[in-house]
Amino acid sequence: MTDFELKVGGMACDGCASAVKSATTRVAPEARVEVDLASKRVSVSGAPSRDIVVEAIRKAGYEILG
Repeated sequence: MTDFELKVGGMACDGCASAVKSATTRVAPEARVEVDLASKRVSVSGAPSRDIVVEAIRKAGYEILG
């Protein structure tokens, strides 16, 4: 299990933050996910892989920044 933080582009509202959290928990239901809309950051603890979370967020229509 891994812990990491991602900066997400395209999150502009509470609905966007909810969509990012939903996409993340769909692929990593055991993970703890916190989305901070103000900083555009997603913190994930206990995910099986960073890559599957990144791919899920991208498929939901958001960009992973630096």
